[in-house]
This record gives sequence, C-alpha cells and structure tokens, in this order.
Amino acid sequence: MATLLPFLQRTSIAYFSMEIALRPEIHSYSGGLGILAGDTARSCADLELPVVFVTLASRAGYLRQEIAADGSQVGHDDPWSPAEWATPLDVMIAVTIEGRSVWIRPWLYVVTCPIGHQVPVLLLDTSLDQNTPEDRKITDRLYGGDDVYRLKQEIVLGIGGVRVLQALGFSIGTYHLNEGHAAFLTLELLRRRRRDRPGSNGLAHEADHVRNMCVFTTHTPVEAGHDRFSYEAVTRVLGSDFVPLDEIKPLAGEDRLNMTRLALNLSGYVNGVARRHAETTQRMFPGYTIAAITNGVHAPTWTHPAFAKLYQDILPNWGHEPELLVRADQLRDEDVWAAHQMAKRELLEEIRRSTGVVMDPDVPLVGFARRMTGYKRPDLLFSDMQRLRTINGRLPFQVVMAGKAHPRDMQGQHMIRDIHDRMRQLAPDMRIAFLPNYDMALARTLVAGADVWLNTPLPPMEASGTSGMKAALNGVLNLSVLDGWWIEACIDGVTGWAIGRDGGSEGAERHALELYDKLERQVLPLYYQDRARWAWMMKQGISKIASYFNSQRMMRRYTTEAYVRP
Repeated sequence: MATLLPFLQRTSIAYFSMEIALRPEIHSYSGGLGILAGDTARSCADLELPVVFVTLASRAGYLRQEIAADGSQVGHDDPWSPAEWATPLDVMIAVTIEGRSVWIRPWLYVVTCPIGHQVPVLLLDTSLDQNTPEDRKITDRLYGGDDVYRLKQEIVLGIGGVRVLQALGFSIGTYHLNEGHAAFLTLELLRRRRRDRPGSNGLAHEADHVRNMCVFTTHTPVEAGHDRFSYEAVTRVLGSDFVPLDEIKPLAGEDRLNMTRLALNLSGYVNGVARRHAETTQRMFPGYTIAAITNGVHAPTWTHPAFAKLYQDILPNWGHEPELLVRADQLRDEDVWAAHQMAKRELLEEIRRSTGVVMDPDVPLVGFARRMTGYKRPDLLFSDMQRLRTINGRLPFQVVMAGKAHPRDMQGQHMIRDIHDRMRQLAPDMRIAFLPNYDMALARTLVAGADVWLNTPLPPMEASGTSGMKAALNGVLNLSVLDGWWIEACIDGVTGWAIGRDGGSEGAERHALELYDKLERQVLPLYYQDRARWAWMMKQGISKIASYFNSQRMMRRYTTEAYVRP
C-alpha cells in the first residue's frame, strides 16, 4: 500500500493543476493541460525533484465521446474508481461553501520512474458521507456544470489543497499554479499569513510574502479561457469574511473576480508556455513580467516501443537524458523506416477496428488530433474540396483525425459534424477516418503511426501545443502553422514544413492555400519520389526536436529559474 512517509520530509514544492493525465484508466484529465501535468509529474520522478502534485479526483471523468451516424458528438460520463488505482489517506479537512462545511479527503497515487524515484499525487475528493448529496458531486465532473459549480471546484482545489497539504504534514515553500484554476490558494496563503501575524505591516507586506512563494504558468491566449466569477457568487459561495472584497478587488479585478489576474498579482514568477505565447500574454496583461519556458513532453511515455529499442541500442540512457537524442541522426535509414512502418501498421489496425476504414500502408497518412474548437481550425484542410480531390487524384494521401469538443462548445461540436459531412463527400475516392474518444492511449498510437502531423491553429491563439513534439519523437514530420512551439522548432524542409510566415497576418483562406501548396509541391512528392530524403528528415526531426522539446529540459528550467529565486 502506498504511503506518504517517504515524501513528507523531502518535499518542498506543490504543483496544483485542475487536471492531470496519470494513465489512460484514470480519467482525471481532458486534454493538453492535463497531459502536460502528467508529463511534468513523470519528469519530476525521473529527476527526483521534491514535488507533490495536487488535483481533483474527477470521479465522473470529462467526456466519453461517441460519434453518431450523422457525425455528431454524443457525450457520456467517463467514470473511474479511485479505489482501483489510488490509496485513501486518513485525513479529512473542510472548506466552507455556501455556509456549509464541505469535507475533502485525498487519495494518493504515486508516480514511479523506471529507476525507482517517486513523486506523490493527491486527488481531492468530496464524495464522502459527511457531505450533502450536492456537495459530494463537487469533484465529480471535470469542467462540468455551470459557473457556480466551477467556482466550488476551484475553491476545493486551491483552498482545500493548501489545507490538505498542511494536514498531511507537508512543509511547502513553493506553490506552482498550472493555470489560473488554482488561484484561490494565493488567498488562502494570504489569509493564513494575516491570521498568524495579527500585528503585521498590512496587506502589501503580506502579499509580497505570498508572491515569494507562488509560481504561475498561464496557458491560454484565448480570452474565454480565463475564468471569471461574479463577486455576488464569490460572496455567496465562499463567504464575505474569508478575505474582504475590498482587499480582493485590487488583486482580481473591480467588476468580476478574474482568476488569471489574481494569480498574476500574487505570484512572484509568471511564465508562458512558449516564447510567442509569453509575448502574447505580455500584450494581454501589460505591466507584468512574463517569462517563457517552452513546454516539453515526457520522451519515454510517448515513444513507440520500436523507436525506444532503436534509441536504447545506441543511447542507453536516452529515457533519463533525452538530450542524448541529438545523436539520433546516426541511426540507419532502414532501421528508422522499419520502426515507423511498425507504428503505422498499428495505427492502421486501430483505424480499421474503430471505424471500419481500411487504409493502405504504402500511402502517406496525415494525422490531426486535438481539442475540437474554433481557433484550432480542424476544418481548414477541407476549405477547398475540389483542390483536395485534385491533389489526392495526383498524389494520393490518407487522413486520420480525432478530438473531442467541450459539451458547451457548440461551434466545436458543429465542426465535428461538418468534418464527417466532408468525409462522406470525399468518399470513396479519399480515405479519411475520424477516431472517437481521443484519449491518452489513442494519442500514443496516433502520434507514432502518422507520416505527417498537421496543426492549423489561428495565430496567435496556440499557446504551445505538444502533440507535434510527441510525433517528432517517433520520426513523424510536422506540417504546421507557425505558432506556439513550432516557431522555435521549425526548419522548413529539415524538421518539417511551415504553413504561413512568422508574424504574418494571413487569414484562413491564405493558410488553406499554403497548406495545399505544401502538400502538393513538397510533402507528397518527397514521400513518393525521395524516400532517402524523407528518412533523413525523420532523423533531423528526432535529433533537433526530441532532444530539446522534452519535459526533462522543461523541469530543469522551472527548477533553476522559477523554484530557486533570490
């Protein structure tokens, strides 16, 4: 049975995230934010960093996606049982919500790396007999319900998380907020500081102390992605005496409580998740200093076993030190191609099993998988159906897509239906498949088995994006709009291909034209006519991307730049 004892004395950093992807069977994540948190935990274990992770149990999961006959998304609960994967801890704490004591119990899940190092993950749960039926459901559905439900969840995460850590005996010096959902922890720290120092020098002095303890990573340049709550709801749910509104408003906004603004004002270190994203965030929030630590992915988690064996043969410590993959250009072309074809066959079998679509292993396969929402532009590939047919007639290619739309994102759900309508129009001349219920397990298969990884966001809306990093680990070539991390990684014609120009103001029509041009004139001819150059590019992608855009490098930077500060 897992125990906290080995962690209590050595742990000094707490990483708070609304979601975290620990394994496919634990449905405590929805997408990129949770995948990043999971990769962060895995790298913290690898590097033996003194970090504890705090999240919600999310018993009902996020969304199990079914695709109906008309191509529309049908959402179902996606429950999991904490008792099957985690250990209940004998501690309960309470937070006050709507005047009631809401009790929280943590579950312990331990992330263990291949050489034995471990980090603890605490999953906060309100499904307890001590709570009312309504309060038991607070930690049920990830990103579910209305604004008041989300407010309650964020109180449990931020305030409850700090109290759970203290009750368990942790002595935390640094709190890392992975997005603004956990920003209430700053108010809990401020409240505790003032309670323990009744004769202190006032709010400004205590706020400085809290800032010295807090690190904030913001992820979204999309305005709607920043949580805001009415002060009427905050007062009713949290209580007016927690921290007086006249003290909260200068920190969180005069009209509504903006969780991002609160985190910005009470964190001593703030960063975006790519260089371009930091610049965008700086423009959104002038007056703050925004650093940049570009995201990375956990190399062993996302590398197909066939490629892992190739790396192990020449770079025995690659999993622990992925920077060694800079030497992957020494691999033999035939070995790289054989490993890729093995991964591709597995993906083609998954496509056949899930959708009935039979694809050809000798025809290039373009993969697109991410959250289905407007700014990701998953429908850009279908902008000109006639041009698509013409290209496919000359140089046949196949497409596999996957992704979920949030239940309240009507535009995203419409896009899924529209994509299926386009698929029917193009059949049977063009093979296209949409795989349902995109999750961590399916992502591993997709990023390893595609030939080309397509990404078409609307700049500058892509914060970072990490799926293309995972693809590069497996020699898959990126074809992407220049936004997020790809600006830093793209060497056109070497590590992949760019759509558009860095800093250009091209709209969807121009991006679609460039996408078609790149496919017709560069990507597909190279695949069919110069396999040696293709294999060379695969190795360039591995050596230049995988060796740098990994979560080991990311966490070393957080440790030296964010966690250890003057």
